[in-house]
Amino acid sequence: MDNIIVARNISKEFVGHKALSDVSIEVPRGQVYGLLGPNGAGKTTLIRIINHITAPDSGEVEFNGHPLTEADVKNIGYLPEERGLYKKMKVGEQALFFARLKGLSSREAESRVREWFERLEITSWWDKKIEELSKGMAQKVQFVITVLHRPELLIFDEPFSGFDPINAEVLKREILRLRDEGSTIIFSTHNMASVEELCDNITLINQSRNILSGSVREIRERFSDQRYRIGFSDKAENALEVADRLGAEFALEADDRMGLHQATLLLPDSVTLRDVIATLNGYLNLRSFERVIPSINDIFVRAVNAGTAFPPPYHPSTPVSNE
Repeated sequence: MDNIIVARNISKEFVGHKALSDVSIEVPRGQVYGLLGPNGAGKTTLIRIINHITAPDSGEVEFNGHPLTEADVKNIGYLPEERGLYKKMKVGEQALFFARLKGLSSREAESRVREWFERLEITSWWDKKIEELSKGMAQKVQFVITVLHRPELLIFDEPFSGFDPINAEVLKREILRLRDEGSTIIFSTHNMASVEELCDNITLINQSRNILSGSVREIRERFSDQRYRIGFSDKAENALEVADRLGAEFALEADDRMGLHQATLLLPDSVTLRDVIATLNGYLNLRSFERVIPSINDIFVRAVNAGTAFPPPYHPSTPVSNE
């Protein structure tokens, strides 16, 4: 796969604090790549190294197949967590100013800024000063300034901070549109729901180390066990009898909206899917049966709680056979 960014064995220390320890990532071109981790894990330090703001103590970063240089920064758009707008400057004037700094001609700058302002419905803010805007409004302006020169790589650090749910959805839509138009996006977030919606690949950093990397689909499958959710209309005791016969762990959940009982079964590896369904149908009026795939939030919690090394207990279980 073609990678726009390859970071190898990156380490960085600040006055006795180890921010990154031997971290490596590969960011595929044209995808959304999530950097996850608790506060202080090292995500922002890695972003700053990729953006050539600070240098690693050891390791290397490649951009488009060559060592990252200062000249590559023009092909990177960076939205930092700490916003950097001039509070006394008018919104339109400021956007044009940054567009020109990023190499656009006066005509290009005017055209692209107005296009983005119309797209995000903020044209009416043109003559307002930044200090007159809410945090979310200022965030929209900063987003426009970050993307308007159409860089190959976009880096967003906590891009949804300050947004209400409606504007967060607007930003998600624009991130996906930028990806579909060929941009590569790296973003750091604590919003696990947005990871599910946006990310093609993720890396989880904890205590300065990369403890988990891969595609979202592959990671969710890797962390899955033989857990299934069933819906049924019989007595709950009948489901408990099924669990005993299958040697499964059983947990009763709240009834669904239709009044059906819900339960989860954690099956032993030795049980075939055919036997499970036959046993369920023999004892229950079965209405639904589905495998439970863990969310990215569940995986985040499990992996972080496992410690700083890649968690060996989370290799995939033997799949339930349908033979």
